[in-house]
Amino acid sequence: MKEREEENVFSIYPEEQKPVDKEWQKSIPAQVFLNYFFAISYHINHFDGTGLEQLAFFRETPPELSEQDVEAVKQLLLNSWSTEYALRATAELGDTDYIKNALHWTFPQAYYAVFASLQAFLYTRNVRSSNEALVMREAGRLVVKNAYPQAMSFYASGHYDDFNVNRLPLAHYKPGLQIAGKELEAQAQIGQFLRTTRRMKAKAVRQQLQANPTTAIRSSRTGEVLTKFGPQHWQQLTWRVGYTTLFDLLSRLRISSSHREIERFVQSEIDFKLFHQSLLEIVSYLNGIHECYVAQAMGLQQYEEFVQQLPAYLQNSFVTTRLQDKVQPLLQDRNLRLGAAA
Repeated sequence: MKEREEENVFSIYPEEQKPVDKEWQKSIPAQVFLNYFFAISYHINHFDGTGLEQLAFFRETPPELSEQDVEAVKQLLLNSWSTEYALRATAELGDTDYIKNALHWTFPQAYYAVFASLQAFLYTRNVRSSNEALVMREAGRLVVKNAYPQAMSFYASGHYDDFNVNRLPLAHYKPGLQIAGKELEAQAQIGQFLRTTRRMKAKAVRQQLQANPTTAIRSSRTGEVLTKFGPQHWQQLTWRVGYTTLFDLLSRLRISSSHREIERFVQSEIDFKLFHQSLLEIVSYLNGIHECYVAQAMGLQQYEEFVQQLPAYLQNSFVTTRLQDKVQPLLQDRNLRLGAAA
């Protein structure tokens, strides 16, 4: 079944219809994957929109944390930072061959570094679960609710044959094979990434649902479990799919690590250093947002003390840099404004 939306996708580069070199053809899937993540990084770095300090959700007073809550949040952050540390250590080695062959663990590291910091943020908002499906569903709800800066508030919604890409006005263009150098190219690639990921997500939900006799959708005529879906059947699954956000795009890294398709990346000819750089920028951006929310809930002083007491390998690291560059300026300014208002 082909999405209706794809019938109205316009090509940015019609000249790319020419034949592609056979050897390069083998690298196209990996190049497209790199394009997607570079496009996200490009969009985040070049998008001029609403930041955390302007969000009504951020200005809300978070629930009070008990000592036990604070310790649980600290452990989740430690899990996130340790995973990010490992990801950074691989990227900093600088050897292209090593970085290429390290994809088996760096792909999932990028995902789980963000997932753990997301858990820490959600914990401060009384969502306390390690269930990935529940965490991702709640993250999608918060993206749509504008709990995140505008640069990453894009998402896909809608039924399987009629997806909608929201908050990316240029996403209806068909992307080329180039690395994004303009916002148009970046949004086109992110839009395609959202659509393909939502399609995969919907199919996975259908497979899980139809494999269970008690939840399977059946033929109204024969009572048999359906093997082919029409629009009316897909619509029954949409609520189970939820929203498709940046977090779902990152989860593709986890999925890729457990399938043979990872070998296509190892054997391809793409810029692996650029791939790692893009992933690191996305991970740092998202974790920085979550750290601002956690510091807000813990209180800036308690958060600062926690950072000062981190294990040696995290001392004066990217954690401290984000504290100084993002968390402190944001919360100190907020506290000053609150004090003035009082």
